[in-house]
Amino acid sequence: MTSTPEISSDGQLKEACGVVGIVSPGLDASPLCFDALYALQHRGQESAGMAAFTNNHITVVKDNGLVSHVFSDAALRALAGSHVIGHTRYSTSGSANWTAAQPVFRSAAGTDFALGHNGNLTNTLALAAEAGIEYTSMLSDSDLVAELMAREIEEGATVSQALATVLAKAEGAFSMVILEAGAIHAVRDPHGFRPLCLGTLGDADAVGGWMVASESPALDVVGATFVREIHPGEMVTLTSAGVTATQLLEPAEGPTKLCIFEFVYFARPDTYLMGHQVHTARRRMGEQLAAVAPVEADIVMGVPDSGVPAAEGYAKASGTPFGYGLVKNRYIGRTFISPNQSHRAASVKRKLNPLRENIEGQRLIVVDDSIVRGTTTKALVKMLREAGAAEVHLRISSPPFAWPCYFGIDTPTRDDLLAAHHTLEEMNDFIGSDSLAFLPLDLLRRAIGLDQECCDACLTGNYPAPVPVTLSLGARW
Repeated sequence: MTSTPEISSDGQLKEACGVVGIVSPGLDASPLCFDALYALQHRGQESAGMAAFTNNHITVVKDNGLVSHVFSDAALRALAGSHVIGHTRYSTSGSANWTAAQPVFRSAAGTDFALGHNGNLTNTLALAAEAGIEYTSMLSDSDLVAELMAREIEEGATVSQALATVLAKAEGAFSMVILEAGAIHAVRDPHGFRPLCLGTLGDADAVGGWMVASESPALDVVGATFVREIHPGEMVTLTSAGVTATQLLEPAEGPTKLCIFEFVYFARPDTYLMGHQVHTARRRMGEQLAAVAPVEADIVMGVPDSGVPAAEGYAKASGTPFGYGLVKNRYIGRTFISPNQSHRAASVKRKLNPLRENIEGQRLIVVDDSIVRGTTTKALVKMLREAGAAEVHLRISSPPFAWPCYFGIDTPTRDDLLAAHHTLEEMNDFIGSDSLAFLPLDLLRRAIGLDQECCDACLTGNYPAPVPVTLSLGARW
């Protein structure tokens, strides 16, 4: 993604990034990439960028801001070409200024390439030390990968050979897109922590190009057809002639370890992951939650957006009417992943406003996807009470978030996670709700339709890949 291996100083949980790669022979791919990045805006609202192979060289345009702010018509014209990659970004502890925006660009031995990364490497310091690089001089782990690849290319390697050599030593999470002259490579880490899928452009009678993206809606928005997900450790190479697949890295033992929070919160509800639609899974989470945590109330309401499908499921299973109690300002970024704590706390009221006539005097069941620090949830409960709610019963469609993530999501340290050191009663008292309940892990898995195929380390502390001791903060693996 964009981070050093340490947890960020402000301790905020931030989203995974989004990546896109498009080859559209005979057509400019940048307008398609713009639309695809727009569909992935939820995966990163801090910066955006594209790199295009045009006129026999690579052009990069990137800056801080939303996709719509970064790319003007003039910028898209500068990116004219049939081979384009794109990136939306949140930083973790890496730099948040425009220089750290992606794609990262390098030129080595007459070979140019650009790289976009979703994920987080856990052995960045070791990789830098082995290469004799002072890591503080690098902007991110993505920047380090590009630098190490450039060194391999200087020694005579091709881009794909350099990529294989560097990633063979990398640990952690990565879904990457790499652009070189006439080709785009897309690769997924051996565990499959972060999502990545393949699609075709054109119609049923003629393939008009190829595309990779973090989530399937990015394919839908440009009229591409979903083909399949990229396998753990696999690299696909897109060219004007077609697509080839290579098992670049040996897959990790056991099932794919896609982040379970992709289903709970991160992915769009219309996304398909591992054959399961996210919206359906979230609705089932609510149904399961109603079965294990019933309560007498007048209305079930969801916290927009990811809490709404679970609230629908809870209402259906419990027989309590579903209703809307909060209006979301669509022009405010996600509070869960705001750049710093003061902005995040202040943006709760900017983002959500209560529907007083639906709330006043009512006993509310409020369904949300998770509780991290608890400060946002506390502010939400206070807002609902000020709007006249008679009771506020919180129901969370995931288990307690008690362990940091090291695989592409910036989380607080364990000391700052509310569930890590507080009982259910203590959490309820802190938040100020009338009751609080979480969905057990076995029922979350049942709702998704998967068993051991997801990484649930943030819920269990059982990390599927090693985490350096300096990062672990009590982690188990």
